[in-house]
Amino acid sequence: MPNRNHTLMRQHAGEYLSFQLGGEQYGIDILKVQEIRGYEAPTRIANAPPFILGVLNLRGVIVPIWDMRIKLRMERADYDSHTVTIVLNVADRVIGLVVDAVQDVVALKAEDIKPAPEFSSTLASQHLIGIATLEQAEAARMLILMDIEQFIAGADTGELASADLAV
Repeated sequence: MPNRNHTLMRQHAGEYLSFQLGGEQYGIDILKVQEIRGYEAPTRIANAPPFILGVLNLRGVIVPIWDMRIKLRMERADYDSHTVTIVLNVADRVIGLVVDAVQDVVALKAEDIKPAPEFSSTLASQHLIGIATLEQAEAARMLILMDIEQFIAGADTGELASADLAV
């Protein structure tokens, strides 16, 4: 009989877009990614939560832009030529996430994904799928796999909805 963790990890096997925030690498389900764009300063919205930088008009769709460093209470970084906006289609809405850089797309098997440890942090464990260790050449890198749909639709949905109303 397979254990519960293996069953959960098997349903999360697939392709992930990896991106960098500070010294950490994160992964999100590639099927949620609509496009990757170079950073473009959004139009500010009054009274939006600090992590919502503003909005962009992408081919007629007004898209809220979240700074993931601010959202995850990380040290702020300057926006440079590596900074990108990952445009996602999650929870029936389009949202842009500003990240330091995009790495690559990685295919993960169930055995590559380990359950995330339980701990108290800004990125709550219910927003994590697991941790993957990728062997590359002479080094290994760890990829923190986010359940981006849970993250977006999580506790801040009320904040996002009120920011949407300001548009």
